[in-house]
Amino acid sequence: MIAAPRTVVVAMSGGVDSSLAAALLVEQGHRVIGVTMKTFCYAENAGPTRTCCGLEGIMDARRVCDALDVPHYVFDMEDSFAAAVIDDFVHEYAAGRTPNPCVRCNSNTKIPELLRRARQLGADAIATGHYARLLRRGDAIAIERSHDQKKDQTYFLWALPRAVLPFLEFPVGELTKPEVRARARELRLATADKAESQEICFVPTGNYGDFLAGRLGRDHAALRAGEVVRSDGSVVGTHAGYARYTVGQRKGLGGGKRTPLYVLQVRPETRQVVVGERDELETDAVVADRLSWLSDRVPAAGERVMVQIRHGARPAAATVESLESGTLRLRLDSPLRAVTPGQSAAVYDGERLLGGGLIASVAAG
Repeated sequence: MIAAPRTVVVAMSGGVDSSLAAALLVEQGHRVIGVTMKTFCYAENAGPTRTCCGLEGIMDARRVCDALDVPHYVFDMEDSFAAAVIDDFVHEYAAGRTPNPCVRCNSNTKIPELLRRARQLGADAIATGHYARLLRRGDAIAIERSHDQKKDQTYFLWALPRAVLPFLEFPVGELTKPEVRARARELRLATADKAESQEICFVPTGNYGDFLAGRLGRDHAALRAGEVVRSDGSVVGTHAGYARYTVGQRKGLGGGKRTPLYVLQVRPETRQVVVGERDELETDAVVADRLSWLSDRVPAAGERVMVQIRHGARPAAATVESLESGTLRLRLDSPLRAVTPGQSAAVYDGERLLGGGLIASVAAG
């Protein structure tokens, strides 16, 4: 709980978590301003509008703000979102990697922009509905996992600018999802029982292959046919574009094989998709680059840490082998399956999020 009274700008997606975040701050006596960020042109995107950033979300956020008797603003962030998130999404797939746009959105666009807008509005702090907690000890601030381990969203926050942390709040971080819904019902919030959005907001149909074709053109190298090969180079089939595949994928590889095959690697330079059996997906090492740390204390070689390689995955114990030239090498205690280039490797000290990077290679060797 933050000291009252303060003016807090709350990111309002139109979902129950951000709705309750705003309601709790009002309940605590703060002056709340609701802000929804319009991130793309809905008229150009066919499909449902029930995404976290869709038109329905904007209207639901406004309904909640009206009920709480707080102002609500919609800010157009289409240009910055396209440059920082959508363009990166397309570029990464074209490069044979699998991006995580939610990490990019939170760290490069939404939360930093929310703070900038808050300052323009004369606010003291910003808040979101993320399931995460902030630990403050003197001048030190750290992000820790939420009380609800199943809903924990700290994985999406490893790349946040450190300068944001002193102004950031997570009002629902001490609650479980059932508790959030129960409190929202008690307060009669319109979003109390609203279903969660699972799809990528700017690909509401879920068909990212068609989305990439619309951005890259269907004749782009990433979407042209190529070879499906085994690790030894033997050709076992063809594919319809390497950008349609990600490490660990099984679907879309054709049937008739004696054993199920999975994508092991995507090679954009040769337009090949490498496949193999399930046990070939395992690796005991992770290499990450494009690193970001949330505190001055950076893990040193030999230090024990936990690493999470995808949202919802269990954190894995690892040892820092090296941290030099902007590259982190981790040796895992036990092998992990489908370590995917382009995805995030979030690094923890127990419950505390230290930072992380983008997975650069499938194995360190």
